[in-house]
Amino acid sequence: FAVDVLEPGDCCLQLYLVVIIIVLTFKSIKRIDKNEDLPSYFTEKSNESAVKYINRKFPNIDIRGGSQHLSSIQKQKSAVLEGLHSYYESFIDVMEFRDNVYELLNTIDACQCFFDIAVNFDLTKNYLDLIVTYASVFYMLSRIDDKKAIVGLYNCAYEFSNGNSDPSFPRLGQMFIEYDHPWKKLSEEFGPHTKSVTGALLSLRMLYPRRNLSADQWRSAQLLSLLASPAAMLSPTCCDTMACEYLSTEVMERWILIGFLLCHSSLNTNADSQNLWKTALRSGLYLTVIRDEVLNIHKLSEDFFDGLKGYSKRIPDIKECKDYVITNCGALRREKRNFLRNALKELTKVLEDEPALLGPKALYVFMALSFSRDEVLWLVRHAENIPKTKTPEDYADSQLAELLYHMEKLRTLLAQHRYVIQRYHLQYLSQYDALVLNDIIQGMYVCPEEESVLMSSFVSTLSTQCFCLLQAYTSTGKAPLALKDYPDLAKVMNMAQFHTRMMDSVNELLCETADLSILCFHARVFEKLFSQSSEDVSMQRYLTAFPVICSHFSQCLHPLCPEEVSTVSPARQFINMQCFQLCCATISTARNKKLKKSLPKKGDVPKEKPGTESLRKDRAIVTNLDKMHQALTELCASYSICADFTVFKHIIVPAEFLLSQLEIRLNKVIVQMANYNQSTHEIARPSDLLAGIQAYVTSLHSLSCYINIDVTRLVKNVLLQQTQPLDSYGSQTITTLYTNWFLEGLLRQASSALIVHCPTTQCFVNQNTENEQSFHAEEYADICGLRSLAELIGPYGLKFLNENLMWHIISQVGELKKLVSDNMDVLVQMRANFENPDAMSDLQKKLTGCENVLKRMTIIGVILSFRSMVQEALGEVNVSIYCLKDLISPEGDIKVTLSVYEMASAAGLPCEIDPALVSAIANMQTGEDEFKITCLLLVFIAVSLPTLCLDPNSFYSRAQGGHQNNIHCLATAVNHIAAAMFTVQRKNTRIQLQEFLKVASSILLQLGQNVERMEIKNRDSIYVILHMIVEQSPFLSQDMLETCFPYVLLRNAYREVHKTFIHTMG
Repeated sequence: FAVDVLEPGDCCLQLYLVVIIIVLTFKSIKRIDKNEDLPSYFTEKSNESAVKYINRKFPNIDIRGGSQHLSSIQKQKSAVLEGLHSYYESFIDVMEFRDNVYELLNTIDACQCFFDIAVNFDLTKNYLDLIVTYASVFYMLSRIDDKKAIVGLYNCAYEFSNGNSDPSFPRLGQMFIEYDHPWKKLSEEFGPHTKSVTGALLSLRMLYPRRNLSADQWRSAQLLSLLASPAAMLSPTCCDTMACEYLSTEVMERWILIGFLLCHSSLNTNADSQNLWKTALRSGLYLTVIRDEVLNIHKLSEDFFDGLKGYSKRIPDIKECKDYVITNCGALRREKRNFLRNALKELTKVLEDEPALLGPKALYVFMALSFSRDEVLWLVRHAENIPKTKTPEDYADSQLAELLYHMEKLRTLLAQHRYVIQRYHLQYLSQYDALVLNDIIQGMYVCPEEESVLMSSFVSTLSTQCFCLLQAYTSTGKAPLALKDYPDLAKVMNMAQFHTRMMDSVNELLCETADLSILCFHARVFEKLFSQSSEDVSMQRYLTAFPVICSHFSQCLHPLCPEEVSTVSPARQFINMQCFQLCCATISTARNKKLKKSLPKKGDVPKEKPGTESLRKDRAIVTNLDKMHQALTELCASYSICADFTVFKHIIVPAEFLLSQLEIRLNKVIVQMANYNQSTHEIARPSDLLAGIQAYVTSLHSLSCYINIDVTRLVKNVLLQQTQPLDSYGSQTITTLYTNWFLEGLLRQASSALIVHCPTTQCFVNQNTENEQSFHAEEYADICGLRSLAELIGPYGLKFLNENLMWHIISQVGELKKLVSDNMDVLVQMRANFENPDAMSDLQKKLTGCENVLKRMTIIGVILSFRSMVQEALGEVNVSIYCLKDLISPEGDIKVTLSVYEMASAAGLPCEIDPALVSAIANMQTGEDEFKITCLLLVFIAVSLPTLCLDPNSFYSRAQGGHQNNIHCLATAVNHIAAAMFTVQRKNTRIQLQEFLKVASSILLQLGQNVERMEIKNRDSIYVILHMIVEQSPFLSQDMLETCFPYVLLRNAYREVHKTFIHTMG
């Protein structure tokens, strides 16, 4: 301010320190209020006595007299010093800051500095910011309830360690006592500075009312409109106070209201001060102190003036202003936001079409951003603390997204075309500003040497630093060259400074006028505003503005507080909510397509004929599908606002994030559509699920018409995940659900013959029983159902299904081996004497577990029959190559054969040897007797076949092509089990099956000799099983069967079982 007394840069240095201290103070408040990061001894019960003693005696704490209370502190003095050191140092920083501000304010008064926002803008702004920030620091300091305990504990520990008190403690304690009532103390401190503060505030009496106009006045003046005067569109925007035009009204209100609290004497003596103060009081209820800390300015002012003598007349003024705010301010602000929405939309469209206008009309852009920012922050500030009013809807705005969208558009335009702005203002500075300044300086009568040097430097360089120094030199009372005496010089210098900032610091100016980082601390209101905007279909195209605003959040942090760096969660949350709405719109569209219309009730008026719904009688009539389509279109359009943005060093690509969210939700939707109920074993039919997925996929593909995303890749990823047991997020898929259902629901009942395998129709059907089944097996396990299953879960999913089927088969094979081991001796004799009827009759009586063997083999057969049907369905769905498998022979290298069979089986091709079964059996081989056990198992099965005749359900049904108790599946079980087990043991399967055929034929031929026994009841049906085994086996032939079993018996057997079939003619 003065050459010999104060360096001009001191003010900026002080303000920089203020930012650091107020951030640290605010952090301390939050941490202490929430008990975050406080040392453990603050909450320990043993230290309660010490804390209470310190608070009672503060600041005169006698550690000797209070030793009984402070003994716990003495024991852990080192821990106390270490834990509270950072807090104590922060309070000392505040005290030193106060000392520096004292000195600075006294120096300013001594220099008789002149402040006028229209003349020396930077100096006046920094001065008022210093005053308000100083008051805010000590207001925040008074909010810390535990500050005395923190400082007292630290000083006691320090005195226990060093024998004397900390040197700073007495002054620190005195400062805490003085600022227990901060506003009273601050008003006393600023009494000597009233003249300077009031002069600076009164310089706003012309600017603030002009900036605080209503929406109707803005509209009448056609504010921010480039189209209002087309002839002047290319003319540069100039005024006497360039920087004042985009100065935040919120900042001015904070200056006025807090400034007149500190220097209140002029409110009773100066009408201009009183009018300015009342105008600011009518603008709102709350002032921002820092971040989300606000002042209820009317309550604070009323309480403050109520305790001052001679200010009783101000109390009614405050109440009248408060009533005005509650009654009118919400509606006025809403109208302002409506005006700004349209004004910014027009401005954006014009500048997008003609970006060269950013040069001459840059001031309009920053004015629009500043005005919009003020209205957004006013809404957020008051929505957090809604007053009691009859119109609470004034504090909600469902159309805020559009305003934020256009603000971001203007920021983007400034960033994209910054070279246009720089080139224009470079020419403006060199060809106009420098020349005008030179002419003004040449015409000045008095120009001291030092000021002349500064002015010459400013003209030659046009730098902001030179201008700030010149303001400091020419604003003191004894300056030879007083800036206030040369208003033309001040005007041109203000204009030149703005043009210089357009060259050097557009980004800084954007932060000053359009920074919304404070919304980071109003997360609840921010989310509420997002939800309100998302409910308005017309606003959904602007919703991406909310997550983009999160890119501002990094600007609210300070480098000296790196631990405050937040995560990317706010932006992710907004996009997540937005993606959820987009998914809902897509899903609802698909659901609308597939919903079945309800049947008309009796007595209802008959509906119109088909086709009439396509005729729209009135454009105003909007169907639900129209609404969903519009919502989908609007939401997709919102993703075009930007390709990517950065939040705390995290780059967010909205389109990719949308894909990831659609992937998550489509996975969940597909599983939900399956409707699996584990308790009741209910699940959707595979064909219904496939139709539903196709409807959803069709709807998703329509997204690519509105937004550039790869829907095909999305669908492939999701469907591929559904072929695995778990998706990429660890959740169950339809592969797991259908595997569990077919094993626990269908095959378990088929094992009990409640469901029958029907070879004729290639499906499973329900038995006619008294207890009605919860589902119809033919709706799930028919050709159509299994083809749909194969399309849904694919080869990978069927592989998982097969692995589970194999596990059940292996468990049955293990039990069969135990039965063979229990009857080992008898089976060995039967194998040697199967042609001796008498010996076989005696040995049959010694054999145990025949029914058990057949039951387990039937279960294996049912499972393998189901697997064969699934494999056949997979082969029909997939386009397979057959030639490779046809070139392989089982007699060749078994490893090569199994490898080819495994590949063929994965494609759904039938194989002579089941590779999955071979692999499963190979893993359970235990000893050298495996071959013997396998041979005896076949003998056991063969000699047990006659017992099937005793079961009344063993009759063959021509309609189904099988038996009522599923024993026809024995043919499949014998062939597959024998082929797999002998392949593992490297034996000739054909020879061993021929032995089985001989034993079975011999045993079954003996049934014909027992004419009077019950066994002959279903004898013909059992003969058919023998023929099925040969017919299905790739290793046996009819010639082999005829060598040991007469063909005439088979012919008679088929004739007998077909006699019971009833023919019906249509």
